[in-house]
Amino acid sequence: MALPSARYAWYVVGVLTLIYIFSFVDRQIFSLLVAPLRRDLQISDTQVSLLMGFSFALFYTFFGIPIGHLADVHSRRMIIAIGLVLWSAFTTSCGLAHSFAVMLVLRMGVGVGEAALSPAAYSLITDHFEGKRLATALSVYSMGIYVGSGLSFLVGGLVVRFASSKEMWTLPVVGAMHPWQMIFFVVGLPGLAAAPLLWTVSEPAARRMGAAHRAPMKRVISYLLENRKTVLLHNIGFALIALANYGAAGWIPEFYRRRFHWEIGKIGVVYGTVVAVMGCAGLLGAGRIADALRARGRANSTLFVGAWIAVLLIPVNCLLYLAPSAMWATIWLVPAAALSAAPFGIAPTAIQQMMPPVMRGRAAAVYLFVVNIIGLGLGPTAVGACTQYLFRREDAVHYSLVLVGSVACAMAAVLLFWALKPFVASLDRLRAWSAHSAGATRTDPSQALLPE
Repeated sequence: MALPSARYAWYVVGVLTLIYIFSFVDRQIFSLLVAPLRRDLQISDTQVSLLMGFSFALFYTFFGIPIGHLADVHSRRMIIAIGLVLWSAFTTSCGLAHSFAVMLVLRMGVGVGEAALSPAAYSLITDHFEGKRLATALSVYSMGIYVGSGLSFLVGGLVVRFASSKEMWTLPVVGAMHPWQMIFFVVGLPGLAAAPLLWTVSEPAARRMGAAHRAPMKRVISYLLENRKTVLLHNIGFALIALANYGAAGWIPEFYRRRFHWEIGKIGVVYGTVVAVMGCAGLLGAGRIADALRARGRANSTLFVGAWIAVLLIPVNCLLYLAPSAMWATIWLVPAAALSAAPFGIAPTAIQQMMPPVMRGRAAAVYLFVVNIIGLGLGPTAVGACTQYLFRREDAVHYSLVLVGSVACAMAAVLLFWALKPFVASLDRLRAWSAHSAGATRTDPSQALLPE
């Protein structure tokens, strides 16, 4: 069955990428606010890291699997729209928090809302693209991570600079506010304006809303267990890279502030610009390389590229965090930002390539569960805990970043190289599944989406 037109397919990617940008602006803004949050909420590095990572990741991951099931059965654009409204409202509400406990609950709400996006978005994009362009399309979508993170630092830095010109601000209805509380209003409210765009996105003609009933959850679990070696090695391998990267994203602003005494506004502009530009370059580059290698016959190109990225990240990150000056740190930040971003278009592509269409939403949710509970849940907390309990001084955050990043990336490289052969076996298993499915029904809407 014919795919939607290329122009419309890329329009869908554009809308979903824009929404992903909003999600990461809301998610990453905490990294710039460590100092004022510690001061006004009277909390420690470890508590701040829980707000950055674990509180969000716990609910993001646990709600992701049932929402992934809904994405295989119901309207994906409606699921995304509901999630967008929820996470934008909870982010805005963070500006009203006056205690650690309230902020913790609100961050959990942000996690629930954002859990609706990526499983449905991965499935929608896969329905619009041929296999040979899928890695590139999902890499473009994943640019939302780094454009959003970059904007959160860039806009957040500028707003901090402006808002900090006064010790307190008074707004209608809400009353007196600290500058950091205003920032949550600035980044949370605009996301609500993007919701109507989802009504311009339609389900492809190939989508059959009843198709998912042929794959009940029991069958999805059975299929994942048949591919358990591939799934575990892939998910945990990329999750360990995510652990290093989320730890870095959470603490690099403080690394610059504590080690080189930069102001928050300057950190936001410099770090935000580098992350936005080089993150997009890394994602697109890895996607194009993986697609090119696959076209030349390397069926496991996504995992192969991911493994080498993990290897290269170790020396680059060490040079960044151990740099003798801010100038050298910023020079090494450029390749570090590109390499850190690179895996997160090809990782979900591998999942989409190895799973039947009627199982992709739930398989993506399992992948996001593992990546976020390990990466986002443990990454910022591991760095904060090492600084507070292992090195026992705030200005040693760079040693924590080196330790956490190097160990995680080394383990990731081993697991992803180990996953190369099992992944090829999983592709063969998918072909066998599809052939059986084609024999059981006259129409096979997944045929156009099979790996080439």
